[in-house]
Amino acid sequence: MTTSIAPPFPITLALDLAYQALWLTAPNPRVGCVITATDGSVLGQGHTQRVGGPHAEVMALRDAAVRGHSVLGATAWVTLEPCAHVGRTGPCCDALAAAGIGRVVSAMTDPNPKVAGQGMARLAAAGVQTETLPPTSDEAIQARELNIGFFNRMERGLPWVRMKMAASLDGQTALQNGQSQWITGPKARADGHAWRARACALLTGIGTVLEDDPLLNVRGLDVPRQPHLVVVDSRLDMPLNAQLLGTQGTGEQARQIWIYTATTDNADKRAALIARGVSVIDMPGPGGKVDLAGMLRDLALREINELHVEAGHKLNGSFIREGLVDEYLVYIAPQLLGPGQGMAKLAAMDALSDSVKLAFHAVDRIGQDLRLLLRRQPD
Repeated sequence: MTTSIAPPFPITLALDLAYQALWLTAPNPRVGCVITATDGSVLGQGHTQRVGGPHAEVMALRDAAVRGHSVLGATAWVTLEPCAHVGRTGPCCDALAAAGIGRVVSAMTDPNPKVAGQGMARLAAAGVQTETLPPTSDEAIQARELNIGFFNRMERGLPWVRMKMAASLDGQTALQNGQSQWITGPKARADGHAWRARACALLTGIGTVLEDDPLLNVRGLDVPRQPHLVVVDSRLDMPLNAQLLGTQGTGEQARQIWIYTATTDNADKRAALIARGVSVIDMPGPGGKVDLAGMLRDLALREINELHVEAGHKLNGSFIREGLVDEYLVYIAPQLLGPGQGMAKLAAMDALSDSVKLAFHAVDRIGQDLRLLLRRQPD
C-alpha cells in the first residue's frame, strides 16, 4: 500500500529523514531521499547511514524494492545532489539512473569539488530530468543548515566552529573559587549533550582537563558514535590518568583522541600517550602556544565538519580574538553570581566599535534557562 503525498511535501519529508541522521553520518552529510510515483504516492524512502554504509538514494531504492514497488519513471526527491564519485561507496547518480528513475529533484548542489553539479549532469546525460531548488528556498536553506559544517569544510577548508558556554545572567561561568556545577538546569545540560552528539569532534583545553578531569563525551543519549576528541595542550601536560583517555572505545566507531601541542620536549609523555592510541600533533605557534588556525585546517583534513568547543575562558578568548568562532551556543541561567569567571578572556577595548559583533540566529527556552544561538555578523 502506498502513501499519497503531493509536491512540494516530498522534499519536506526528505528533510525530515535527513534530520534522523543528525548523529549518524559524520563525516558524510546528512541526506534524505523520497521516491514518489506520478500520482505523488511514496514508493520508497531512506536516509544516509553511518560512514561506509549506503547513502540516502540507495536506501530509498532498497525500501521501494522491499515494498514491491517499481521505480521506473518515478521522481527521487533528495536533500543534496546525488554523489558522482567513487568514495567509500559507489556513485548514487548512477544507481538512480540504473534503477530507471525518471526525474531527480535536489534541494542543494553538493559543495564537494568531486561532485559540484556532476551528479545532476550525469543524470541528465542518462536521460533523467533534473531540477535543483533555488538556494533561497526554505528547503535549500534547511538542507544547508543541516549540513553547515560539511559545507564550511568543502567551501572554506575549515570545520564549523561552535563554541558552547553556560553562564549566569551576569555572564559568569563559575564562581571565583571555580565552582560551576550546576549553573544551568538539567534540561539545558541534556540539550548540551544533544549538541555534542551532532558534532564530529569535541574540543577542550588542557586547563579544563587539569581543573575538572572531564569525560567530555555524550551521555544520557543513545548515540551511534562518540564524537572524536581534541585537546589543546601546548606543553603536553596531559595526565596519563585523565578520565578522557579512557573514552576511546573500540571497533570502527572508536573515538579518536588528538592532542595538539607546541613543544618537542617531554618525549616520555609523548611516547606514553601514543602507546595508548592517542595522536600527538605538533602545531607550534607564536609565544609557545598552539597555532589554532593551523589546527583547524588540519582538523578539516581529518574530515571534521562541526567542531564543538567547550573550554575555559582563556582558550575561549584566544579563539574569539583570532576570529575562529563561527557560532556561539550560549545557555543563560536566571541567576546572578557576582564576581567570578567570565565566558571569555578578552582584552579591554577603548571603543564600542571594537566589540565582537554577533547576530542572534535563534533564541529558545530550554527548561528554566535560555538557549541563545549567535553567529558572527558578516564583515
